[in-house]
Amino acid sequence: MKIHHPIQYGELQKTITINPKKQSSDSSITDKDNEKSNASCSSSSSSKQKSIMESMTYDKSSKRWVSLTNSVLGCLAKDMLPFYTCEKDGFKKMLKTFDSRYNLPGRKYFSAAIPKLYQSTHDQVQEEISEALFFAGTTDLWSSRTMEPYMSYTVHYVDKDWNLQSRHLQTVFFPDDHTGENLAHGLKDTLDSWGLKEENQVCLTTDNGSNIVKATQLNNWQRLQCFGHRLHLAVNSGLKDDRIDRAIRITKKVVSSFSYSYKKKRELEKKQIEAELPKHSLITACDTRWGSTQKMIERFLEQERAVQQVLSADRKSVSLIPNWQTIEILECVNSAISPLAEFTDALSGEKHVSVSMVMPVIALLNDDILSPKPEDVALTTEIKTRILKYMNEKYKDESSRALLNIATFLDPRFKNKFLTDEEKFDTMTKLKLEILEPLEPIVATEGENLEDSPAKKLCLGNLFKRRDRIQETNKDLTPGEIINSEIERYLALPNIDYNSEPLQWWKEHLIIFPKLSSVVKKFLCIPATSCASERLFSVSGQIVSCKRTCLKPDKVDQLVFLSKNLRLD
Repeated sequence: MKIHHPIQYGELQKTITINPKKQSSDSSITDKDNEKSNASCSSSSSSKQKSIMESMTYDKSSKRWVSLTNSVLGCLAKDMLPFYTCEKDGFKKMLKTFDSRYNLPGRKYFSAAIPKLYQSTHDQVQEEISEALFFAGTTDLWSSRTMEPYMSYTVHYVDKDWNLQSRHLQTVFFPDDHTGENLAHGLKDTLDSWGLKEENQVCLTTDNGSNIVKATQLNNWQRLQCFGHRLHLAVNSGLKDDRIDRAIRITKKVVSSFSYSYKKKRELEKKQIEAELPKHSLITACDTRWGSTQKMIERFLEQERAVQQVLSADRKSVSLIPNWQTIEILECVNSAISPLAEFTDALSGEKHVSVSMVMPVIALLNDDILSPKPEDVALTTEIKTRILKYMNEKYKDESSRALLNIATFLDPRFKNKFLTDEEKFDTMTKLKLEILEPLEPIVATEGENLEDSPAKKLCLGNLFKRRDRIQETNKDLTPGEIINSEIERYLALPNIDYNSEPLQWWKEHLIIFPKLSSVVKKFLCIPATSCASERLFSVSGQIVSCKRTCLKPDKVDQLVFLSKNLRLD
């Protein structure tokens, strides 16, 4: 400062140095006056120091500036904020309040920094998935607000710590015709670009589009139908009835009349208070989501009294009041499909095992949820029967059913509880063939993270002792007999609680079942639904908003990838 800023340096020295020799000759000056004078000097000193410090901004090569800029970049990428956010007055004022010495770069800087951030995150994700010997995938197609077609792909695997991981790999621009041949080629290109081998992909979970079905057949890939999509089609099949269609149309008209009228909303709130009903708004249904139709019917039945009172008070809306037959039909529909709502949520998660729950859920639908009850009216029974028939027919495919049976068998919550005698024999036979294949992870996983495994039922020392006894017993047995022995001991153990995590159970019993555990990661990583790809479309829709329609496809892919995979820790 002394060399390059002599004026500011001189002012700074004046504020720091206070002359103690200056005395007042007037004896009438009191101590109070001295205190005021000192306070005035101190205030002036602080304001000058603050002004000088604010004029000294961070150099763009300093660690502090780089750290703050990277934080802003991570915020924009992770939270899907437009680049012009950094040029808004409120955003700049906020950062200036946090640190007055920081100068925020403009939108062009952050836009140019995205590819570099994408590449570093890409390398990190690629290193993580390269450690997984087996993986499963989901894929789907989507069109943006500008009608540009994209194809997504997500990968799912069990990591070395026995945690289920999910990574979004691509939302690639797909301008070609969506034929089975083009999709097959595009999916192969995706795996090649990430260095993933086709033979290590256990399964691809998709919807039931004829083009994607053909693509998996051309690639000779194992395909699993999305449970959520199947359930949606099953519910639609169950609701195919002229009486139900009419009742739902009437309900939609009533809900629509409240959605576009503030007066009706206001009156509805008053009637809810008078009738002591919950202060809930009516729900609009979406034709592509059966759950929204169920929620609409459920909410309408809850608010029926208040809705009828509001409509009765308006002579223009009296014709919208549903009659008692319509109400009865809606009650039948809600009674039949409301128990199904929670299954979609339970099987659409990405952080817990879901594929092993498909067959138990099918069994639960047959034995309890959709089985006719004495109190059910005829229409409710018809709806349940049609839904159940559709679900049972669609899960008769031998290839998919064999895959689901193995996954269910390897889940310590279920094992062979939901398999028929014939399925038990076939499942164990196919499981033995899987284990007998020369797989690399058998040796690698035997001692995997043993020091970090929390032994909840047996301490680590006892596990080693048990393994030694098992190895001594198996010393003279053939590989097939060793597998049979492991399966028998596995089935002899009690099933764990339904709310427990199966992967953590396998982590704790890795030493005892080295052969069985070698294929657990292969089958329990499969997602039961393609919701992972569906969620990418929601993210993409927020990124390609009405104010960002000029984003190039490559930038869209990078931003979606960063939003799902970027780690801010």
